[in-house]
Amino acid sequence: MSEKPILPSIVSMGALTINDNSKHGFGYNPSVGPSSNAITPESSSILLNKRTISLTPTSHNSIYDKTVNTKKVNEISLSSLAFLFCEVVNWALSQSKGIQDLENRLNGLGYQIGQRFLELVKLREGMKHGKRETKIIEILQFIHGPFWKSIFGKTANDLEKSLDVNDEYMIIDNLPVVSKFISIPKEYGNLNCLAFVAGIIEGALDSSGFHATVVAHSAPLDSFPLRTVFLIKLDEQLLLREEIRFN
Repeated sequence: MSEKPILPSIVSMGALTINDNSKHGFGYNPSVGPSSNAITPESSSILLNKRTISLTPTSHNSIYDKTVNTKKVNEISLSSLAFLFCEVVNWALSQSKGIQDLENRLNGLGYQIGQRFLELVKLREGMKHGKRETKIIEILQFIHGPFWKSIFGKTANDLEKSLDVNDEYMIIDNLPVVSKFISIPKEYGNLNCLAFVAGIIEGALDSSGFHATVVAHSAPLDSFPLRTVFLIKLDEQLLLREEIRFN
């Protein structure tokens, strides 16, 4: 059996290999075993002196060079957001078995964003909103205000409590940014793509310790044809917890 070490032989990798013909015995020799791979002063010198590839971004415009603590909003154009969301809907539609399945998938995608964005908003808002909300009204006001503004560039229009059902609240947006350029074909019936935003709300609430189910309902007015009501149904345990803690 040959004593010659086995080394990479791909031409395109030549700049990253040590030598096609090792003069220092560096490499794996099957007849000798792992001992031929031992790091010696000679082999370490070869490694340290060879060309390396930097994986660290060098451009000052790189996203990795930006601080996450900035409060800048509207970092992307509305048309780009609309195009991206349309592609998200198309992808979810291709994976779905029906309208309800499509809405569930959009809700699930939004849920993950809500979980992650909650932490980001808390960081950007600093001490004022960095505290943990312990009351239902506090977390809902936070979602309606700073959280909504951080994502969509504006606060939601209204926050209301149901008069008939004690565990239901509503966040109302008269002009949802996400659905501004979306039109639903008649054959899709009552499909509401803002199930995606409902998922964002639900993910943020769950991550805050306020478990709830959020559903988007179209409630158009003559002046606001895209008006949407996000119905938030809280877990019954939240009401019991708040009653015990604050009464």
